[in-house]
Amino acid sequence: MEFSAALIAAVLLVLLVVVTVFRAVQIVPQARARNVERLGRYQRTLRPGLNFVIPYVDRVHPKIDLRERVISFAPQPVITEDNLVVEIDTVVYFQVTDPRAAAYEIADYLQAVEQLTVTTLRNVVGSMDLESTLTSRDTINSQLRGVLDDATGKWGLRVNRVEIKAIDPPQTIKDAMEKQMRAERDKRAVILSAEGQRQSHILTAEGEKQGAVLRAEGNRSAEILKAEGQARAIDQVFQAVHHNDPDPKLLAYQYLQVLPQLAQGSGNTFWVIPSEVTSALQDVSRAFTEALPKTTAAPGGSADESAARAAEDAARASEAAAEAMATAAETDTTHQIASPRTAPDAERDEQPTSPAGGRPDSSKHS
Repeated sequence: MEFSAALIAAVLLVLLVVVTVFRAVQIVPQARARNVERLGRYQRTLRPGLNFVIPYVDRVHPKIDLRERVISFAPQPVITEDNLVVEIDTVVYFQVTDPRAAAYEIADYLQAVEQLTVTTLRNVVGSMDLESTLTSRDTINSQLRGVLDDATGKWGLRVNRVEIKAIDPPQTIKDAMEKQMRAERDKRAVILSAEGQRQSHILTAEGEKQGAVLRAEGNRSAEILKAEGQARAIDQVFQAVHHNDPDPKLLAYQYLQVLPQLAQGSGNTFWVIPSEVTSALQDVSRAFTEALPKTTAAPGGSADESAARAAEDAARASEAAAEAMATAAETDTTHQIASPRTAPDAERDEQPTSPAGGRPDSSKHS
């Protein structure tokens, strides 16, 4: 009986020693911390690794995570300066830097951070209108971070970042914003279309202007070249005529050849034969007469035969001129042939002419 009691006492002692050893040795993981109270008073903070405490005297609190933590809060209704209620969803990144302050300065630092974020967010957004709230997220984030970091410093926390995850205005505001955006897009489309048409018209006008200028320059160059060619041709003809020194007889004969072409125009209902035609006929007749040899008659001929031949040539010349005038008159039955003449010319026309060298009557009408 005594042996059994001694054995039981020994087992209990061993169990007590084992429990005491386990309670005296504390192993803290990396990035964790544990606060130790001795007789109800804060004693120290256990760091990562192997730590020893006094069993049954020291009380070790649960582990505190020293890593950066992310907390996403539910959307909170916030009233803007222009009295619009928006739902704002925030995300806070914070880290425990002092385990003692986090355990003894605040009862629940997570709830404290959440409520502080909400109140600070309402304070910041309440001084801004809706448009500023939607377009100034960085400003809101920086203000929230500054306020939270200052307030949570004494709690042993450090707020690294505060992000606005979502800003949801009321449905009516969303509809109005959508209509405004649609109107802005339509406006930009109309403006771009008008700018494109304007640019197209400007480019078209510039192209037409350049084309007109180039065509005008081309026409001018063509006219200049044409005029230069005509001037050169006239100059060459003039030089050829003066170089060969033609006599009036040749010019009179050329005039008679060109005379039938004067009446070939379809619109010529009246044309005039100048009085110089008679002079031209006289010159032609005289040319044929003077071309005859003035020497004595050759054997087998006589002076009368030479005179008769000259008269025949003059008659043929007169007939050729008359045929030319008749051909011109036949082109139009309504053509009239009028010869401007002076009083002395009229008196000379009344006199009879010789068949050999006389003037033809230039006052005939057909």
